[in-house]
Amino acid sequence: MDWLDPARKWNTLARLGLIALALSSLLYADQFYEHIKAHLSGSIVDDVITGEWHVVLFNIALFLSFLIPLTFRRKADWKEYTIVVAFIVSLFVETYGIPLHIILVAGRGTTPAAPDLDTPLVIDFLGVEFAFTIPMIYGAVLILLGMTLIIVGWVQLFKGVKNNELVTTGLYAISRNPQYLGFMLVVAGWWVGWPTILVTIFAPILIILYLRLCKVEEKEVGDLPGFPEYRERVRLVI
Repeated sequence: MDWLDPARKWNTLARLGLIALALSSLLYADQFYEHIKAHLSGSIVDDVITGEWHVVLFNIALFLSFLIPLTFRRKADWKEYTIVVAFIVSLFVETYGIPLHIILVAGRGTTPAAPDLDTPLVIDFLGVEFAFTIPMIYGAVLILLGMTLIIVGWVQLFKGVKNNELVTTGLYAISRNPQYLGFMLVVAGWWVGWPTILVTIFAPILIILYLRLCKVEEKEVGDLPGFPEYRERVRLVI
């Protein structure tokens, strides 16, 4: 493949950007270590947000809405997305409703003292004050990047579907499945920012599911004119 190919250049830049973001987190290795340990040990039990059910419902509705356009992409088998729905609902119930895991862990014997984590960003949203640690900021960046890829990817795909043509431009010139890349970044962002047992278990399962969906859907469009050449030119995800 010609190195001067724009698709390859943009794909390489995107990969380098994600690698740079990951490597920059090493500058805050101690913060990430304490952050993960605090979530898994339950030592943040006194700092978590609880009982904010309007925040729970808002986030569930928001993130479930990203699944709706899947029906336009393919004949969606909603059984495949049951695990996604379960993850989203349980995630926000635990994050802003009842942090069951953290409460249970904190109630077993002596809980380590809450770590002294920097919170350089505080946002008031829906009447609730959210204090972001450095790892949470990294997680939020991944989530926002993922949401942007999902939204822009769907818009570009809809235009192609409306014209009954294979979409190979825009984000689709960098990744054959930019919206699924977006879903993966959202999942990764939740684990980075809120690494509870629930997210730690679900995250790899969901990423594997999205990779599987990429391959399943490509079998459905594999006969479209120009797709074999497109597949050779552009990567599956990133």
